[in-house]
Amino acid sequence: MKKIKVVHYINNFFAGVGGEEMAHIEPEIKPGVIGPGISLQNYLGDEYEVVATAICGDSYFGENLSDAKSKIIDMIKIYEPDLFIAGPAFNAGRYGVACGAIAKAVQDELGIPSITGMYIENPGVDMYRKDIYIVETAISAADMRNALPKISNLAKKLANNEEILSPIEDGYIERGIRVNYFHEKRGSDRAVDMLLKKMAGDEYITEYPMPVFDRVKPSMAIKDITKSKIAVVTSGGIVPQGNPDKIESSSATKYGVYSIKDMSTMKPEDFMTIHGGYDRAFVLKNPNLVVPLDVLRDMEKNGEIGELANYFISTTGTGTSTGNAKKFGEDLSKMLIEDKVDAVILTSTWGTCTRCGATMVKEIERVGIPVVHMCTVVPISLTIGANRIIPAVGIPYPLGDPTLGEETSHKIRRKLVEKALLALQTEIEDQTVFE
Repeated sequence: MKKIKVVHYINNFFAGVGGEEMAHIEPEIKPGVIGPGISLQNYLGDEYEVVATAICGDSYFGENLSDAKSKIIDMIKIYEPDLFIAGPAFNAGRYGVACGAIAKAVQDELGIPSITGMYIENPGVDMYRKDIYIVETAISAADMRNALPKISNLAKKLANNEEILSPIEDGYIERGIRVNYFHEKRGSDRAVDMLLKKMAGDEYITEYPMPVFDRVKPSMAIKDITKSKIAVVTSGGIVPQGNPDKIESSSATKYGVYSIKDMSTMKPEDFMTIHGGYDRAFVLKNPNLVVPLDVLRDMEKNGEIGELANYFISTTGTGTSTGNAKKFGEDLSKMLIEDKVDAVILTSTWGTCTRCGATMVKEIERVGIPVVHMCTVVPISLTIGANRIIPAVGIPYPLGDPTLGEETSHKIRRKLVEKALLALQTEIEDQTVFE
């Protein structure tokens, strides 16, 4: 009997090709199973064969979205698969975006059933839930042994063109698709039953869950930036040496407010990054790559901005829950209002960091303060709902490029900040990416 051919997609971490320092590797494909593909093959059974494993670094995929998709599609074609499985990505933001993007591309361009798995708060969910089946997983790879059977079961139904049941029955994340079906009880009876359960405090499930649209109207632009007070907020994990507030490197539960009074630059002997989601080597040498104090202080001296707040606000966006990020934004907004801050520059690095940053952006803008989001994974910022967005350079060094030398890197940083200030002075009616 001819076996159903499967191609599996994983990132460099699960492929065993280094850690964050190797997240830049370009796409490649290897015959057979690698890493979690071994267990995936077992759960799929003898009728299926994982014929190849596509691999790509998360940073490379995030920074080269079109190129990465194109290269991987060309590689997959050679194997002529019947089914495509990506991940699972759990709560890894960049990985989730990559899994969603390539699964959708394979489905759309090759006509092959595609599926992935993610934690509900992975930014890839909001971006791709309407396009592909995403099996719901727990937050971390510790759930691999539970996630793979669920992915395998639904994947086999897709491959065999079997009826897909409800999200609850088949374990995937709700896609917003309405399906007609016959029920033994009429709608009015079911509605009353649900109401009675609700009134009694019993558990119930609505047949018509309503989508949540959390968008914030863009704040008015700054009229005169030369008379405005600017504050910097970051989800990039910049803290004083020693991390005095003990902010977590992942799944942060707090943020910190740190003085930059009388400082002209972010010196590495004074500041560090505790962020657990990117290669920190570049930022440890030059924290201005995340908090552009050197450029902003020059602009302040030159009269290009009115005043720079004597502090910056920082947390770690890696895996930080949407609820915590929202609370951070709500809390620090009060402080910014009290300090008469006119506008905010908010910087982010990788996937869930960008989600965290964009969530804080919305809460700051909700109180009427214009914010510009400088981030590396623009699609996530757009999906979450930031209004003014500046594409940053790269995940390990968003505001500059130290590989080109400090002089060139500083020029890049200044141009990016100039663009951010222009965005803050530009009236917009909808989300705008300032390229």
